Amino acid sequence: MRKIEHIGIAVKDLDLSCDLYEKLLNTACYKKEEVASEGVNTAFFKTGENKIELLSATNPDSPIAKFLEKRGEGIHHIAFDVEDILAEMERLRGEGFVLLNEQPKKGADHKLVCFLHPKGTNGVLVELCQEIKAE
Repeated sequence: MRKIEHIGIAVKDLDLSCDLYEKLLNTACYKKEEVASEGVNTAFFKTGENKIELLSATNPDSPIAKFLEKRGEGIHHIAFDVEDILAEMERLRGEGFVLLNEQPKKGADHKLVCFLHPKGTNGVLVELCQEIKAE
């Protein structure tokens, strides 16, 4: 794991939250994207080397909708940048971590992603992110 890629924050209203974070961080949202397979809309902010991802549900059955119902708005996950997601997944499996994905899947912001079960990471949902390389 090379660095923290971003911190994900679950929000009920993406537009209102974008306004709030634009004021808070004094910078504009640089990207909004829907990840239909996960039932989520995302918005990204960058300040210095740090990124924040806001996540809102697009349907009541999505993981974000369930998170918001159970826990309310707040930090949802921490994402780490990795060079080789398949190798890192294999390493973590070997260390006894439970992965929520058998294979990496396409996530937001041009990334391949995989999540680790929070029961094995002290209650923190951990995301692995690898930049999708242009072919």
